[in-house]
Amino acid sequence: MKQISALLCAALLVTGCASPIVRDAGLDRLALRKAEKDLSLGIRAYEDGDYRNSTRLLQSALAADLFLDSDKVAAHKYLAFMQCSQSREKACRDSFRKALALDPKFELTPAESGHPAWGPVFRSLK
Repeated sequence: MKQISALLCAALLVTGCASPIVRDAGLDRLALRKAEKDLSLGIRAYEDGDYRNSTRLLQSALAADLFLDSDKVAAHKYLAFMQCSQSREKACRDSFRKALALDPKFELTPAESGHPAWGPVFRSLK
């Protein structure tokens, strides 16, 4: 049992809480740190359309210093999505800039990049 727990924890650390595979399997709930828990809850709130709560949780995750850069990128990405959707282009642009500063190779998925609110903003920064 200890080996299984260790493997699950290792998988969580390697893939990050923002990974859809980790979230779909429910492994994000095993996160030990508040930052990673807030990230996972923030993404779930975004997916549920609860943008106010999502914003609060994602900002809390970033303030609590997420361990992995990939998780930080994900938090900034989702914040950018919400900011662009609210016509807050400067804030959206700033969030995308922060994500790209952490990972210059960061790309949106084809579905995400085609979105009329944030796709053009992201492409202008790349």
